[in-house]
Amino acid sequence: MVVTYKLMTQKTFDWGSVESIYTVLPEVSYPKNKLYQLKPSYKEKFLPIEVNFALDRLVMGLPQLSGSEDGSSELVSYNSWLLKHPSALDTFNQMMSIAKGKKIVVCLDYDGTLSSIVDNPEEAFMTDKMRMALHEVARYFPTAIISGRGRDKVYDFVALDNVYYAGSHGLDIAAPLQSPNFGDPKHQTRAVDRKGNEIVLFQPAKKYLPAIQKILSALKEKTIRIKGVMIENNKFCVSVHFRHVRDEDFCTLEKLVNSVLVEYKEFRISIGKKVFEIRPDMVWDKGHAVNYFIDTLGLGSSDDVLPLYIGDDRTDEDAFKAIRNRGEGFPIVVSSIPKDTMALYSLRNPLEVNELLINLVRVKAVSGEAVEESSFYAYKSRAQVLVCDSSDPRHRHVVSTLAKVLACRDTSARWSSH
Repeated sequence: MVVTYKLMTQKTFDWGSVESIYTVLPEVSYPKNKLYQLKPSYKEKFLPIEVNFALDRLVMGLPQLSGSEDGSSELVSYNSWLLKHPSALDTFNQMMSIAKGKKIVVCLDYDGTLSSIVDNPEEAFMTDKMRMALHEVARYFPTAIISGRGRDKVYDFVALDNVYYAGSHGLDIAAPLQSPNFGDPKHQTRAVDRKGNEIVLFQPAKKYLPAIQKILSALKEKTIRIKGVMIENNKFCVSVHFRHVRDEDFCTLEKLVNSVLVEYKEFRISIGKKVFEIRPDMVWDKGHAVNYFIDTLGLGSSDDVLPLYIGDDRTDEDAFKAIRNRGEGFPIVVSSIPKDTMALYSLRNPLEVNELLINLVRVKAVSGEAVEESSFYAYKSRAQVLVCDSSDPRHRHVVSTLAKVLACRDTSARWSSH
């Protein structure tokens, strides 16, 4: 089967958009205005595809239209920005070379990183592919999600028990052990999670809970007549979403929110993606949360740990800064437009985040660091069944990992162990 596409078309194959093919192509230089025939570098025999298109240029592994062709300079600006913040997918091999012999700790934001930004914050669900990829990453690397959402709410979205969680921009942390070097011990208490496991809760903003409840009530009362506003209780902080607020009502909403905080000098307000974030004005943020998690893992004083943080919003800049201050690590911003950031690397969207997580799993698969699995695996899709029955543990591990990677790429795919 041969399918002809013009540049940047979005027609889909069974496993995703045509752009997903480009991301696996080798980095090569193509002369302009020539016709090329490109094939995926992986070998799924059940779906042979050839793609023909007129390629103008290749930037960071993806064909793009020039600014003059699409009538704007936005793409040219983005490509210039990529020179300072290169794609973490295109530089992945170099990143892993830096990480050789060191311990990677993975931390991620949730909204806009593991899930897409959606109109209704209550429906910011992550895909099954992302959940599977995140689960596999957490089997090999200590993994934490640090979100502005309430910690329990993030857990409900993610629904994985091999991941650590921090909510309220790091003001509500559930960790395996106490941190000896970050955070006042009086704010660390032992508790039991939903599964009955012992954890340590770090909640330095408990004294602000009564004030937060008053702020919530005042905001609901004062904004009740503004259509489209949504107020979210994130336990130790408050989010005022205005994605559906009319432009002509925005200034009124902003004044009302600020008027509420006049009575609460110990709180601060910041603005994110269509949201006002209200939280206690204390020296603690997502950057502190990253260092806290690393310390609870017993790696606080280690010189061979590399934190990898992926986030898309302004509050994630605190985490990027903390990693930059450590002198080693991988701060990665998720953005499809140029923006000021402390991040050293970039990804365009959650789809690319998913791709990066899969790549991390592959690194461990190649190194042979496997968790014990059963001896028979099957990957099933609409077109193929991949089966292995072997007593060789290396063979079992390779097929297990391949099945999971393929399943992460195909929303219709299922893999099973028997």
